[in-house]
Amino acid sequence: MSPGPARGRTRGHDGGVGRRGPVRRWQLVRAGADAVPPSTRRFMARARQRRVRAALPWAVAAAVVTVAALVAWTLLGTGLFGVREVRVVGARLVTPVQIRDAAAVPDDTPLARVDLAATARRVGTLPPVARATVERDWPGALVIRVVERVPVAAVSQGERFAVVDAAGVVFQRLGRAPEGLPLIRVAEPGPDDPGTRAGLAVLAALGEKLRAELVAVDVAGLARITLLLRGDRQVFWGDASRSSDKSTVATALLPRRADRIDVSAPDVVTFQ
Repeated sequence: MSPGPARGRTRGHDGGVGRRGPVRRWQLVRAGADAVPPSTRRFMARARQRRVRAALPWAVAAAVVTVAALVAWTLLGTGLFGVREVRVVGARLVTPVQIRDAAAVPDDTPLARVDLAATARRVGTLPPVARATVERDWPGALVIRVVERVPVAAVSQGERFAVVDAAGVVFQRLGRAPEGLPLIRVAEPGPDDPGTRAGLAVLAALGEKLRAELVAVDVAGLARITLLLRGDRQVFWGDASRSSDKSTVATALLPRRADRIDVSAPDVVTFQ
């Protein structure tokens, strides 16, 4: 028979030995699943779900920021999507090499870092270019589209000829007179020159028949504009005002045998 639980002894005040209760030995026992009430389990599950839902937006935001940073670094900080080709569209008066040089975009520059507006402005400084646009063509190309100036007249300057557009901008200089372009005689062609602007205004007002006979528009002064026609004929225009009326009158008088027609006052015409 096994001995009973050990009993402790105590010593009393008089030195005697007394007895105490049995010594308890505690043991941890894992509770079964059914030891937790269902209501408590449901409460704990809902608490976990609330914690997950609260943390989910932060986790998603962190993932988005990480991906965005990786994409930005790939596009902006590496040459993986760098410029490897520059395509030029619409160039005829200037060469693609001239346009690429004016664009001044180094090879392997990250495509996303190219300043499109600044690049277009640099290309637009080429005299024959009226305007330019620049686009990205992923993964590694720039597309430069140019619209060139349209020649409307030429100005004789010694042995060379300056080609101007409708605004008076000189964008070409040739060694001989260009075919199919009328001449304007002014001292110094340019968009800010009053004589150039007056000559172009007169030229723009001419009808088809008068233009077909035209050799040159001579601008000796703002009020001394003369059309030089084939056969050494002249039409004295005066200033550039009422050019449409003057063109109509001069065209009607072309069949007359006259070396000089004065339409400077289109209501009172004289001819010689």
